[in-house]
Amino acid sequence: MTPPGVSSLPAQITRTGRFTHGVPGRFALGADGGTVLFLRSRAGDDPAGCLWAADLPSGAERLLADPAALAGATGQGSGANGIGGYGTDAAATLAAFALVGRLWAADVRTGRVRELPAQGPVTDALPDPGGRRIGYRSAGALRAIGADGAADRPLAVPEGPDIEYGAAGHTEVTALPDRVSGYWWAPDGASLLATRTDHTGVATWYLPDPTRPGEAPKTIRYAAAGAVNADVSLWVLGLDGSRTRVRWDERAFEYVVGAGWDARGPYAVVQSRDQRTVRFLAIDPASGATTVLAEQRDDCWVQLLPGLPARTDSGAVVAHADQAGTRHLTVAGAVVTPAGLQIRAVLGIHGEDVLFAASDDPVRTDLWVYRPAGGLARLTDEAGVHTGIWNGRTLVHVADTGDRPGGRATVRRVMGAGPGPLPVPIASLAERPVLEPNATRLILGARELRANLFWPSWHRPGSGVLPVLLDPYGGAGAQRVTDGIDTRALIAQWFAEQGFAVLVADGSGTPGRGPAWEREVHGDLFGPVVDDQVTALHEAARLCPDLDLTRVGIRGWSFSGSLAALAVLRRPDVFHAAVAGAGVTDQLLYEAHWRERFLGHPAEYPERYEACSLLRDAPGLARPLLLIHGLADDNVHVANTLRLSAALLAAGRPHEVLLLPDAGHSAIGGPLTQSLLSHQAQFLRRHLGAAGSDQIPPGVAD
Repeated sequence: MTPPGVSSLPAQITRTGRFTHGVPGRFALGADGGTVLFLRSRAGDDPAGCLWAADLPSGAERLLADPAALAGATGQGSGANGIGGYGTDAAATLAAFALVGRLWAADVRTGRVRELPAQGPVTDALPDPGGRRIGYRSAGALRAIGADGAADRPLAVPEGPDIEYGAAGHTEVTALPDRVSGYWWAPDGASLLATRTDHTGVATWYLPDPTRPGEAPKTIRYAAAGAVNADVSLWVLGLDGSRTRVRWDERAFEYVVGAGWDARGPYAVVQSRDQRTVRFLAIDPASGATTVLAEQRDDCWVQLLPGLPARTDSGAVVAHADQAGTRHLTVAGAVVTPAGLQIRAVLGIHGEDVLFAASDDPVRTDLWVYRPAGGLARLTDEAGVHTGIWNGRTLVHVADTGDRPGGRATVRRVMGAGPGPLPVPIASLAERPVLEPNATRLILGARELRANLFWPSWHRPGSGVLPVLLDPYGGAGAQRVTDGIDTRALIAQWFAEQGFAVLVADGSGTPGRGPAWEREVHGDLFGPVVDDQVTALHEAARLCPDLDLTRVGIRGWSFSGSLAALAVLRRPDVFHAAVAGAGVTDQLLYEAHWRERFLGHPAEYPERYEACSLLRDAPGLARPLLLIHGLADDNVHVANTLRLSAALLAAGRPHEVLLLPDAGHSAIGGPLTQSLLSHQAQFLRRHLGAAGSDQIPPGVAD
């Protein structure tokens, strides 16, 4: 009998947009806390995000903006992609958003929505704090229009085809999620701080489509490791037409990784190219002069965290400090969090109070608040991954406790904020996955590696050994083993149902284990990671005798695609087959800011890039390897996979290559999901001899 959901999960992943449709998100909360705004589609299989308001304390929901109705009224399309983002004034009484390239404004109190006569195509709409004007971007220009639709004007117009104003770049690194992060209004709405990004010196890369030989290739600007970066500057732009350039040592600090405008004025966060120094700068809006508020240094790299650095209303600098294995929160230079509590992000500052996310267990993230008068308080007591926004009194709390993708959203009071009828839930309309994870949580070896071991639903302990499939991410960008749940965990269970025991382990370099753990990969992206995956495998087999170490595969995508290929190249004694999707094989073919963080500048450390190149290991391939890459991938260029394939061919090493027309970096979730997962499963079953397939009930190995 086929376990429920095995055959239909890939289709459900596609239909639900990786289980994001119907999930409320991108919350906004006004100063009075009377209304919560959010985006959510009408159902778990509907991709079109609508703008909603929930009135408090009743929780009654109102549909503010239906993209289908609005787009249909203009005759400019169906609005099928919905509202992707929006901005509000400080009181959250005015919301502005782009739809089908046009600008719309919603009066939250009355529910009236109207199109404004802006110059399209419109992106990144953001009202000023007072709700009098709306900023937006159009064709590289930054513009503003009155909330009543009058006085549309350009604030900055690009001086050339490769220049744009108000665009988010590295400023997204420290911005809070779902915020416009390329320009920032002054509190009085009379001026803005904005980025100017000049891509002129950045190399042009090409994305040809071999299936359309008559079409010119798509061109992108790509700043690869060791190459020229975009020239990013900051400007104070007045509604009166004034322009003031912000001045700092741009040669020494070429990365602008954060900026904003708080009650004390505009500020910027700048980073050196070697990423070992970060400065927090106060900006004089009249002259553009800057003053260093704080400086952070590290021998490897200064970690960048969402929401940091920042200032309280009194001007106290809120930042982080890495000391003795703990990433602490600091306020005015003083450490305010205990050893072992790893700060993840600052989610909001109101007055002198700081809301932040932190972990005292790497699989769990809690909400905490720091108050100078009251010290620290934990706001969440349930195991899970918690996040939220607040206005100092009311909290929109999102709890991913592993019971459903997207988690549960609840509006409640923060301790000390006074009584009230809250909490109020914000309904999720997301579909329930058709397949339930069947995983054992493990802590492995002396390093206490966190892992999940996914078992086939039909397997019983002691009933027979299973081939093992490692399915890690393994890189600095993400954890896989948490108290939450996401599509990747469901895919791991799907592979388990194909006849594998699927091991997902977080090792060296992954977040949540503290600064020393993260920096173990400094200078060597793969060596410590591969070692931890081998340790996790052997320790799991020691605890679980049903794992067959003579039949071990590994699969991955992006960083873990590189990891999977390297595993069979360097450790064929452990790994017997690999599926490697969209991996970086030549480290010089990846983005400068991310790659140089770990390996340094290639002119200074060429040996690191050579040691981390998969191309030099190609002659040693002795195991089956399937390489997969999307031809439209503008994150990891397909040249990475093609160069590895060429090196393997030159060395006479058989392998398989699957190229995906029209597919970008994230192919899972698109129309190829079913065939792509099935192709991987068939490859792995074939080469790992899913001899356990005679134990699989009929129809499971579809």
